Amino acid sequence: MTKLAVTLGDPAGIGPEVVDKALRESYDAEIAVLGSRTGGAREALAAIDQAIDLALAKKVDGIVTAPVSKERIAKLGVPFVGHTEHLAARAGVKLPVMCFVAGDLRVALVTTHVSLRKLPGLISADRVLGVIRQTERGLRERFGVLEPRLAVCGLNPHAGEGGEFGTEEIDAIAPAIELARKEGVRAEGPYAADTVWKRPCDAIVAMYHDQGLGPIKAMHPDAVNVTLGLPFVRTSPDHGTAFDIAGRGIADPAPMIAAIRLAVQMCRAGRTLL
Repeated sequence: MTKLAVTLGDPAGIGPEVVDKALRESYDAEIAVLGSRTGGAREALAAIDQAIDLALAKKVDGIVTAPVSKERIAKLGVPFVGHTEHLAARAGVKLPVMCFVAGDLRVALVTTHVSLRKLPGLISADRVLGVIRQTERGLRERFGVLEPRLAVCGLNPHAGEGGEFGTEEIDAIAPAIELARKEGVRAEGPYAADTVWKRPCDAIVAMYHDQGLGPIKAMHPDAVNVTLGLPFVRTSPDHGTAFDIAGRGIADPAPMIAAIRLAVQMCRAGRTLL
């Protein structure tokens, strides 16, 4: 049976509430709940690290994380950009991929929590190719998609309009797609980010955070955050700590339920391919 570790997130947020509500549902999995219902950021981070330790020791198949406050953890003196980066550092993974899943719609990000001012300098052929590879592999190994099709976004409006609005598509994105295709990856693009959503594919590769997350969050509020590239499954509900409604008993557990169910599915898909 699948074994999962579920962290409660920041005790002052809605994490403990949505976990409690989500666990009223039935899952084909053994679930260990980690974390504190009192305290703060230090306890939240300790629960994440405990879950990672269990996963790396193969005592659980995957982890599901409730939201934490990056700001509160950073105030502890810990360089914490987010769950994705922390998980990757602990697991020794150089290029984790943040991917959001809503049914058959999947969106992977080339960059995550970075300033838009710094963004163009981060769009290199090597980075785009690495994310394409990791996404394709994740679709095969974690979702059971045997021949994944990827639609890759451009960075600029109209995918650069032939260089009129920027050259990142010409200099980095198109070459990365071509290299991936030579490796046998079914990648297409670069496409304009405002039209890519209707293209038939198994995943969209977006260049930056809001390019990918704005549309999927608008269409699917219960989308699940997945980290690809780790040696274990990791999912999370796609919402924050919601400190303003914590303790009022009105938090919606649907995203946490979706995150747990997807983690179970991903663990099963991984075992099927072994």
